[in-house]
Amino acid sequence: MSTIEVSPVSQSSSEFQQPVVNDFSIQVATVNGSGSQTANNVLMRSIFQMGIPVSGKNMFPSNIQGLPTWFTIRASKDGYIGRKKEIDFLVAMNPETAREDVLKLDPGAAVVYDEPLKLDALRSDLHFYPVPFDKLVGPVCPEPKLRKLVRNMIYDGIVAQLLSIEMEEIHKALFKQFGKKKAKAAELNWGACQAGYDYASKTFTKTDPFRVQRMNATAGKIIIEGNAAAALGCVFAGATVVTWYPITPSSSLIEFMIGYLKRFRIDKETGKATYAVVQAEDELSAIGMVLGAAWAGARSMTSTAGPGISLMSEFVGLGYYAEIPAVIFDVQRVGPSTGLPTRTMQGDIISTALLSHGDTRHPLLFPCSPDECFQMAIQAFDLAEQFQTPVFVMTDLDLGMNNWMADPFEYPTQPIQRGKVLTAEDLERLGGFARYKDVDGDAIGYRTLPGTNHPNAAYFTRGSGHNEKAQYTEREDDYVNNMDRLARKFETLRKHVPRPVVDVRTNAKVGVIAFGTSQYAVEESRDQLRAEFGIETSYLRLKAYPFTEELLDFIRLYDRVYVVEQNRDAQLLSLMRMEFEPADIARLRSTRYYGGMPIDARTITDDILRQEAI
Repeated sequence: MSTIEVSPVSQSSSEFQQPVVNDFSIQVATVNGSGSQTANNVLMRSIFQMGIPVSGKNMFPSNIQGLPTWFTIRASKDGYIGRKKEIDFLVAMNPETAREDVLKLDPGAAVVYDEPLKLDALRSDLHFYPVPFDKLVGPVCPEPKLRKLVRNMIYDGIVAQLLSIEMEEIHKALFKQFGKKKAKAAELNWGACQAGYDYASKTFTKTDPFRVQRMNATAGKIIIEGNAAAALGCVFAGATVVTWYPITPSSSLIEFMIGYLKRFRIDKETGKATYAVVQAEDELSAIGMVLGAAWAGARSMTSTAGPGISLMSEFVGLGYYAEIPAVIFDVQRVGPSTGLPTRTMQGDIISTALLSHGDTRHPLLFPCSPDECFQMAIQAFDLAEQFQTPVFVMTDLDLGMNNWMADPFEYPTQPIQRGKVLTAEDLERLGGFARYKDVDGDAIGYRTLPGTNHPNAAYFTRGSGHNEKAQYTEREDDYVNNMDRLARKFETLRKHVPRPVVDVRTNAKVGVIAFGTSQYAVEESRDQLRAEFGIETSYLRLKAYPFTEELLDFIRLYDRVYVVEQNRDAQLLSLMRMEFEPADIARLRSTRYYGGMPIDARTITDDILRQEAI
């Protein structure tokens, strides 16, 4: 029988050690392609089903299989779902990284590991639980080819026993993961879970303090990836044309959308699809098709990442200047160049806001959660048609490809906003129209859709110089007037994009600004600053660019305002510097993280303390 080695430090404190309940992080270290994702999702969902707030983050390599991968599960009774830098409970299954993974742990952490690795020899200040996985998997899985996949489920049982996760919840999560069509596979894996649980029960004396206890903090909530939520939002928004080129981490958004469209966009009478999905030869073709479909009257979209955004530059400029609606999801990853395709970043802010040559400015939406991915997908289509321009929804790999708790999405009740579209009746009454003329003072022209049954409905869309009537021209005054009108249209946008979330505290002396998935680390950092150092902060979370008046009002409340973002060059801060006066810019400070992992609270806290000289 395997035994547990307990360090002198741990042993001296274990008798009096207070239990750490529902407040720890688990890291599972395996290899890509080993089937560990199923085991990890089952483990995370089991904790969630016990009513405990939880989040899961997957760090995987950009190859198909064989390289190290880590999955981190955070359980937090206080509802913190951002990444926690410290690992409390390690499951070490990868021989290549096991030594390094163990050496990085803080004293007092727990380690479940494959017994032949002999990790207990590395340190004496950890709680070790060696497991003979190969011996346990044999009786459970007679087929040798399947053992590599099934053995991962053994650690689900081990961890369940050590952390007091209810096996009924493991069983429920497992069968939900496999679905009804794979009941036989589910039974095989359930046997592995039970084998792990039984082994741990008979073998281990628990010495670490970590455990879970049933709560009721997840009632009514769901677990979903941001890409799935965004895809569902696009369907509810009325998107009928989807063009794309596969690229990590955005591909699953379109894959989810294809599944939703097949379910919800089939004509009941004919059985035919009422949508079109086209996989283009590259991202440039994809955005070209989006613009063509949008000009023809369809709600169309594409999804990509940083390298695809770069390729789309020419056509996006056409969309801006010819004023054609389009919705583009940018699921950001680490760059430049190919970069780190499976790591997260907020690195496309400047390149996307100013995409294309010449003078261009594009609206950006910044969702921070699955429900905002859903909502902002709908808002993006409305804004694109109301303002006749490309609209970008800026998510990232962390939000798009990881699992998040969310409230069920609210069914949209507002009608679709198509903007200034003239009907045949309108044209008959007006006698005609000038496509690019500012009639109402909001800088937005009127348009018609192809097929409108009226002789005055036609106009020519061009990306070269044009006047108010869409006629070709290279006159200086026509170009200047058109560009000035587009700038005014951007100003009109400020009144229509989603407003920021603002939390002003009366005794705060500093402010914090963030956007997107930085939200969760900032929330926790604010609590750390208050509880540990007595520093109260106010907070503004941006939801969109162009900036609204609330941003400048917030900045002027404080002498020091920290702008938190996940890129090296302070790109959001740079956009602010382009717009604000020197006195307001002088108030701004930058807090950045760009290592490819999701930003964590302690990184923000430490940097603010450094800049505050505390």
